[in-house]
Amino acid sequence: MAKYYVQSGTMRTVVQAQSGNNAALWAVHQAMQQVLPIENCNTESPRSTGKTSVGDGLAVLSSAIRVSEQGFDRSDAKSLVTIDVVTEWTQLIMTLDRLEQMLYRGAA
Repeated sequence: MAKYYVQSGTMRTVVQAQSGNNAALWAVHQAMQQVLPIENCNTESPRSTGKTSVGDGLAVLSSAIRVSEQGFDRSDAKSLVTIDVVTEWTQLIMTLDRLEQMLYRGAA
């Protein structure tokens, strides 16, 4: 897996992922976990530093998420629309919830 530098607003994190899009999804997951904790979900993985540029304060995302394999503040970084990544993250969380419900119904 490659190492990606992901930044948006006050968030700067380094993530190992299979793609830049996956790295952006993980960064959104980290940001969303601050305000919308998901039960039994660990925000820190061995593949992410989870650091923000403002110390221990909340990471606030801007309208774009920039992803680079070279470092932060790169002019050649891939730019993703934050709301699009958040929408994809929401769809993933909803799918996981449906799978969990199916699992519990099947076990009962």
